[in-house]
Amino acid sequence: MKIVIVGLGYVGFTAACCISSEGHSVVGIDVSKKKVKSILEGHAPIIEPGVQEMLASGLEKGLISADTAICGHLDEADLAIVCVGTPSAADGSHNMGFVADVSRQIATALKGTRRSRPLVVAYRSTMRPGSIEELVLPIFRSALGEETDKLADLVYNPEFLRESSAVKDYFDPPKIVIGTKGGLPNQVLDELNANIAAPVFYVGYREAEFTKFVDNSWHALKVAYANEIGRVCLNLGIEASKVHEIFKSDTKLNISDYYTRPGGAFGGSCLPKDVRALQYIGHDSGTSMPLVENLIRSNEAHKYRIYEHAVEGLAPGAKVLLAGLAFKAHTDDLRESPNVDLARKMLQAGFDLEIYDPAIDAAKLVGTNLGYAYSQLPMIETLLVDKATAEGGGHARVIAANATVRDLTLPEGTEIRDLGAL
Repeated sequence: MKIVIVGLGYVGFTAACCISSEGHSVVGIDVSKKKVKSILEGHAPIIEPGVQEMLASGLEKGLISADTAICGHLDEADLAIVCVGTPSAADGSHNMGFVADVSRQIATALKGTRRSRPLVVAYRSTMRPGSIEELVLPIFRSALGEETDKLADLVYNPEFLRESSAVKDYFDPPKIVIGTKGGLPNQVLDELNANIAAPVFYVGYREAEFTKFVDNSWHALKVAYANEIGRVCLNLGIEASKVHEIFKSDTKLNISDYYTRPGGAFGGSCLPKDVRALQYIGHDSGTSMPLVENLIRSNEAHKYRIYEHAVEGLAPGAKVLLAGLAFKAHTDDLRESPNVDLARKMLQAGFDLEIYDPAIDAAKLVGTNLGYAYSQLPMIETLLVDKATAEGGGHARVIAANATVRDLTLPEGTEIRDLGAL
């Protein structure tokens, strides 16, 4: 198949690499000239295990290309996948501007074309229930009129990728959810997913759109709950790791140990914005959701308690190494990373801070990741140190903010405070 992917962030670029590895022809579209140039030159714009190798292979085989405009790329395409961002708006809802703009571009590009079958347009951007029917479809109808159903087949197909394991998650997802008109099967999506073994759910648009909110708010809830328990343990002198050991042994009721380990606050590009958006949906629909409404508040409280724990016993001016700045090791995503907040608090308190995170190169940050990094830590380039400097000693304490600390061989006697194991 020929597939066009609009938006080459973590989701879109990973999908492009994975899809091309199965022999499909992929054209990636992104407004960033720097990102497109990087891809065409064979350099992955993100840090994600496996994508660099797949990009090189895809380019060599002529299966991957990239452009800054949709132009005529849809003419022979079987499928267009929309992966543009839906960042938080000021009121907590999703900003749907990018989705609306791309929908208009796709509809305009289809106007006047002749197709043997409609172009399947699959949206993977997280959006509130009703967005396909109340925002996207009206945009297509305004451009295409009575030809809409002949030229475009709209689908909502949420992704379940975790940064740092996105390639594995693409080929081995927990489920495949496909929202269509009437919940009917879609031949193109079935072909796309032919080699993926996972439960498939064909549902209506709204059920599919709501899936990511339910999943991500549940993950956020588990993290916040575990951290509330962790704070109680800290304050009462209880060994949280032992409590967690007991808790996670119950696989019948407690389900999973991944998000239930007391440790760092939740962050990244998905959980915070989707929780805020679900809060907005609750208010907007007149639904009382006290627990969800307090998730962000609980997370912010945990960020501050983690800061107190990290610097406990240290005097301002002490030299400290923060091992890990991204919200997760082996990724360069700094968006809403609690470790960025921690670094900012330590600088404001007067600590002599150095940061080691081998996945982060300030010069290679792009898009919203670049904007977030410099708006929160304008001096990021001067704070980042190489491995030799990090291992050189002289730090009053090393704060292990994520698994990055495992890359270091530290001098004997170095005090390490692991924020991931309260």
